[in-house]
Amino acid sequence: MFENLNWWEITVLLLIALFLFGPERLPKVIGDGLRMIRTLRNMARNATSDLSRELGTEVSVEDLNPKTFIRKHLLSEEDEAALRRPIDDAIGDLKRVTSDVNGSVSGLRGSPGDYRPSDSTPPAADTPATPPAQRYDADAT
Repeated sequence: MFENLNWWEITVLLLIALFLFGPERLPKVIGDGLRMIRTLRNMARNATSDLSRELGTEVSVEDLNPKTFIRKHLLSEEDEAALRRPIDDAIGDLKRVTSDVNGSVSGLRGSPGDYRPSDSTPPAADTPATPPAQRYDADAT
């Protein structure tokens, strides 16, 4: 529960609680807080067990997220695969085009940052004249 707090932060929180509630009321406030947490855990446990009993399948707290619940209990694996197929195809096409463009750019003379439009030096006699190309930046789109 307090894994993201170090000991200094916990000490400061305890001192603030001590100043706010005083030494007489602090144990009662801590007890009330712990009792409330136990009650909430029991309520969540009872709700999941009731839901599991009504649905006839095992339901965990993570399954109470609506997306996860629908994916797990209402859609079959074939339905989910059919819904994901167009998105997966589009992502595959985009990756293929990006790799093709970046592969063609890497074959150019020099590094991609060396291109300057005002550079008018003629190519050497033994190399064919190729027009300079700008590097395709996938992050810019």
